Amino acid sequence: MSDDTLTLKEMCALFDVTPRTLRYYEYLELISPAKVGRTRHYGATEKARVKLIRQGRRFGFPLEEIRQWLELYDLSDQNRSQMERWIQMSTDQLAQLEERRVELEEISCELKRLRQMTQDSLDALD
Repeated sequence: MSDDTLTLKEMCALFDVTPRTLRYYEYLELISPAKVGRTRHYGATEKARVKLIRQGRRFGFPLEEIRQWLELYDLSDQNRSQMERWIQMSTDQLAQLEERRVELEEISCELKRLRQMTQDSLDALD
């Protein structure tokens, strides 16, 4: 194997993931590390794919949608329909994130209100 490859342990450290996570990505065929016996070797392609997977998870995409996203990157000649599909996926996700942001703001306001009511009740006891 080349010096440019990483071991499972090195990949885990690089991306702050567990070995189980990387094996799960492999099981789902999101990554395909080279194997020598039972040892996995992760090259530039796997590093790039894990980076995209982690970014997709950060954006809130489910793994199945990330698979579709990775397929777009795998194609050497992205066509218009593939790009339009990505735009639709990201637009849908942005709408879901906005809904969650609004919901979290409402929850935060309610929690602050309840905390203040409790603090006022506590102050009244003194």
